[in-house]
Amino acid sequence: MKNIGTVAAKINLTGNVGIIPTDTVYGVVARCEDHVAVSKLYELKSRESKPGTIIAANLEQLEDLGLKRRYLTAVEQYWPGPISAVIPCANPELAYLHQGKMSLAVRLPADESIQKLLLKTGPILTSSANLPGLPPANSLAEAKKYFGEKVDFYIDGGDLSDRKSSTIIRVLDDAIEVIRQGTVII
Repeated sequence: MKNIGTVAAKINLTGNVGIIPTDTVYGVVARCEDHVAVSKLYELKSRESKPGTIIAANLEQLEDLGLKRRYLTAVEQYWPGPISAVIPCANPELAYLHQGKMSLAVRLPADESIQKLLLKTGPILTSSANLPGLPPANSLAEAKKYFGEKVDFYIDGGDLSDRKSSTIIRVLDDAIEVIRQGTVII
């Protein structure tokens, strides 16, 4: 991703929601600590009781957000990489993120430019750049067809049709439940 500082500045503006190339697919993004932007993202994606994924540069960012270390250490062997792990989150201060589900999907991307971006923005909430029931956008043109002027900015990452969404897992006792098979086969 080119010009990380400019992208970070756009994400950090209060209430901003945008489309960026993530470590997996194009994503609709909002800074996690920006309640207005998070609400806007969920409204844009018509998501009720279906939280997005939080991506962060490191475990400390997730802890600072309010997630418990013990749940993060249970899945940290999968990171960095394109595996999102659903962890418990009973923190009432994060209800705006988990939408009453009491859990959140989290991921530490391996992509160096995304890591640098997250160090400037803090954790961001992301959801694939698509409308319900439609495939994720593989290009900026496809993302613009879905969202038009409804987002505050677009960042071009080229054609991402060779990428898949992240694999989503949940750890249950000593077993792993695959919720969505993505780029990593488990």
